[in-house]
Amino acid sequence: MKFKYNDGGRAAAGYKGKTGDCVTRSLAIVTGLPYQGVYDFLSNGCRTQRITRGGRYKSSASNGVNTKRKWFRDYMEALGFQFVATMRIGSGCKTHLRSEELPKGRLLVSCSKHYTAVIDGVIHDTHDPSRDGTRCVYGYWVKKES
Repeated sequence: MKFKYNDGGRAAAGYKGKTGDCVTRSLAIVTGLPYQGVYDFLSNGCRTQRITRGGRYKSSASNGVNTKRKWFRDYMEALGFQFVATMRIGSGCKTHLRSEELPKGRLLVSCSKHYTAVIDGVIHDTHDPSRDGTRCVYGYWVKKES
């Protein structure tokens, strides 16, 4: 799969160094929204979500985003995206981070411990997370057809 370096506007927003903001970067890339606006919304969601038993408080989107929370799903649906699961419990890996196994379009792809942006078969990220096409895809958010 082809790879293109893209920080989603993080450097332009004044951020430096590395952090756990893959959801923010990828979402800014696939939607075309400004990094800072996406970061602010996701950080607010992290700060205001109810802490579950055994859960940890996350003060901002740079500490990671729990994408399984209702507020995140609602945000993605409001942006016009729908989630397509590619893996079920016990099914094993059926879809890999390869252009021939993913549909065309703007995708926010969920992999093990990482989210990445894929646009028409090209990975847009700060590094190549594909592991030479062996990285398993758990599912992806894709823009709904109008």
